[in-house]
Amino acid sequence: MATLLRKIGLIRLHDRDTEDPKHHQGSFKASKSNQKNNTKHCNTSSDSNSILNPPDTKTKKSEQSNKDKPPGKEKQTSKDIKEKQQVAASKAPATPLQPLVPHRQHCTQVRTRRLMKELQEIKRLADNFITVELADDNLFEWNVKLHQVDRDSALWQDMKDTNTEYILLNISFPDNFPFSPPFMRVLTPRLENGYVLDGGAICMELLTPRGWSSAYTVEAVMRQFAASLVKGQGRICRKAGKSKKSFSRKDAEATFKSLVKTHEVAAGCLSCV
Repeated sequence: MATLLRKIGLIRLHDRDTEDPKHHQGSFKASKSNQKNNTKHCNTSSDSNSILNPPDTKTKKSEQSNKDKPPGKEKQTSKDIKEKQQVAASKAPATPLQPLVPHRQHCTQVRTRRLMKELQEIKRLADNFITVELADDNLFEWNVKLHQVDRDSALWQDMKDTNTEYILLNISFPDNFPFSPPFMRVLTPRLENGYVLDGGAICMELLTPRGWSSAYTVEAVMRQFAASLVKGQGRICRKAGKSKKSFSRKDAEATFKSLVKTHEVAAGCLSCV
């Protein structure tokens, strides 16, 4: 009996050792397939979620359509609008000229009142220092006659020797007078030195924008000019040919412009008073 049992045990061990290995591989593949099926099942669940919650296809389509649009269309439409506006403006009836700006009207009124007042004050002068005539009846341009300078000066002696009764000057008042200085130049006789420059321009700091004050009157400016003629040793030109040549307004303006630049850059002019 014992021997029979041993034989049966040996047979079972032999069957295990001789068992086909493909059987084991098949079981291994079966386990793998089961795992794949499980993963597929998980994927199908995620796919089902994507189906239940689809992406916003409309927004994607609108973004794609915006990208496909050519960039020049918007610019073309704005250009078309501008062209239409220009055409409409050209077809519109012409509007009448606008009246003067109130600020400019105010400046004109201030200038007129100031000059009328100064004219009256000059007429009341007792010493007949200067007399005024309007150039072509223009209130804003004066011809001023300077009748007196220092009687002890060489210039006064020249005036007596040449029978010169006065020194004639021209004064132009700008639109914003008295807040800007007038332009003043000598007309006759032709003077040398005395701070009188080419064209009859006058080198006086108070006649520049830098040195001007609205408190200055024409009478005060003329008295300062008479003093500067004597201080600068001004004389009447007696040279042949040169004395007969009159001063030019164009030359005077050019000289005065360069003079103003000198005052602005150098903070004054050594030759001016």
